[in-house]
Amino acid sequence: MRKAHRPVAKRTVHGIDRLVRDVETGRFERSLSGLTAVGSLVTAGEIYFEHDKASFGNPWMWAPVVLGPVGAIAGVAGVFSKRAAKTLLPVAAATIVANGLQGTYLHARGIGQKPGGWRNLRYNLEMGPPLLAPLLVTMVGGMGLLAAILRREK
Repeated sequence: MRKAHRPVAKRTVHGIDRLVRDVETGRFERSLSGLTAVGSLVTAGEIYFEHDKASFGNPWMWAPVVLGPVGAIAGVAGVFSKRAAKTLLPVAAATIVANGLQGTYLHARGIGQKPGGWRNLRYNLEMGPPLLAPLLVTMVGGMGLLAAILRREK
């Protein structure tokens, strides 16, 4: 005798399984675009205050401050438009990543130019430009690149 077919109850999905489902269905792409927008503004604000302490001594110090609103606009556009998420967002995000890598180089160079250079590493890491801070900007750009790669919900 055959068992009667019963409809399977929909399970509630929690934790990491929910994130995996959101990635599979394309829902996460819009969320990551929005996080890129917020992250761009927050990091640009923080960078502004830190570079202002240094009196914007190098003109390149303005680049991440200017790129913050660009990333925010691209991220917000990516939330509402698939076309922007696949064109504007990756261009802005790649520019932010490149600027973050450039900033890491410039900060490393700045540490080397302090008295004692790399031989006086502990002191110069504490008193010189923060070596790893530009990599945080790179991570924000990386989120934008990942958002552009992910599938979008229909």
